[in-house]
Order: sequence, then C-alpha cells, then structure tokens
Amino acid sequence: MVPGLGYVAKVGRSMSRGFENTGYTLGILLRAWAYFPAALLTPRGFRAIVSQMYYCGVKAIGVTAVVALFMGMIVALQIGIELKRYGQAETVGFLVSVSMAREMGPMITAIILTAMLGSTIAAELGTMKVSEEIDALEVMSIDPVRYLATPRIVALTLMTFALTILVNLVGVLGGCLVSIARLGVSAQRYFQWAERVFENDDFLGFLPMDVYTGLVKALVFGMLISSVACSQGLRAKGGAMGVGRAVRKTVVAAIMLTLILGYLLTAFFFA
Repeated sequence: MVPGLGYVAKVGRSMSRGFENTGYTLGILLRAWAYFPAALLTPRGFRAIVSQMYYCGVKAIGVTAVVALFMGMIVALQIGIELKRYGQAETVGFLVSVSMAREMGPMITAIILTAMLGSTIAAELGTMKVSEEIDALEVMSIDPVRYLATPRIVALTLMTFALTILVNLVGVLGGCLVSIARLGVSAQRYFQWAERVFENDDFLGFLPMDVYTGLVKALVFGMLISSVACSQGLRAKGGAMGVGRAVRKTVVAAIMLTLILGYLLTAFFFA
C-alpha cells in the first residue's frame, strides 16, 4: 500500500459518513415540517405537539431563567467595570441588551435545551429503536418520522423561540440588578439606555435588527437541535451502549453546529 493512502481512505470514509448523516438529518427535518399541517389538523397530532411543547418549554423555564439571570449579571459586571473607569457606566444597559438579544440569548437557550431536551429525545427514540419499537411501527405502516419526530421537532423549534424571548428579558433584568448594586446606575437610566436597542426599526417597521436576528437564530437552533436528536435516536443500534452513543453524538454535534451556525448567521446579517 502506498504510504499515507490508508489515512486518505480513512478521511474519505469519515467525510462520506458525514455527508450521509447530514442528508439523513435534513431529510427528517423536511419531512417533519411537511407533516406538520396535517398533524396540526388532527386531534391526535395536535395533542402530541401541545404535549411536547409543554415538556420542552414549560418544564425548562426554571433552568433557563436562572441561567439567563446570572448571565445577564455577569455580562453587566464585566462590561460595567471597564465602562466605569471611563465614566460611561450608565451605557451598560444598551450593551447588555444588544449582547443578549443578538447573540447570548439564543446561544444560551440552545445550549441549555441541547443538554436538557436534545439528549432526552435521542435517548427516548434510541431506546425505542434498539428495543425494536420503531421496527414495529414500520411493520404497521406507521411512519416513525410523522408519528415520533414531527411533534418533537415542531415543539422544540417553537419553544426555543419562546424561551429565547424569556432569556433576553431575564438577562436584561439581571444586568439591571448589577447596575444598581455594583455600578451606581439607577434603574431608570439603565432602561433608558436599554430601550435604545429598539430605536432602529429595521424589520416590518417595528423590530430592530439586533432583536430579529436573535429570534431567527433561535428558530434555526431549535430546528437544528431537534432534528439532530431525532436523527441520532432513530439510527441508534447496539443496545444500551448504542443509546449512550446516540446521546453523546447528539450533544456534541448540536453544540458544535450551534456555535458554527451562530457565527455564520451573525456574519450574514451584519456583513
């Protein structure tokens, strides 16, 4: 064998598997949203989506709110310390609001939901796959993507969007608490500067770019996390160890792709 040829073959196989995994995941995502209108119009499908929305959103409010509060406090403290040296501490409200709306809000929400729900979805579907429940559905001519993946993908996408709004608001509130306690900035001045984020109405005449770019990211991240989790779960094999591998791959892939897409979307909107 030519020296180095084995390494090239290994890289080629890895790239081939990567493209195959990407195609399979995108296929699940597109099929899930294609099934969404029909699922929404049937009582069983509607109940399944609402149930998943409760599970994905309501039960995650506590954790996301606490993380968002302290993240806003950390950002305000770190930025405010430097601004205070130059007598510009009152502008911290604007900077916290921009950072939370544009980047930190959707990113925090995506990482939390990956850890909480992406891993759970992969484990649930992976367990069903290795125990041959998925095969049983297919034998009964029930599409696993329509029956299992569609409610989870739709619910997690919508709730990522909703939770991002909550994270933004709580993060700004956390920054206000730090501004009052540590930076000597009144709440009135803090929110006066925070409101400047809404001065430039760039989308439909009422929504500024910093806000709507963060909300677009939230939708993209929600679809990414849910589709990756469903893809890994539906292809799990090898018993309990296979389920564990599916969960690990879900968390690693979702977080890495979230960071990469976050950068690409920011570069696209603010080029």
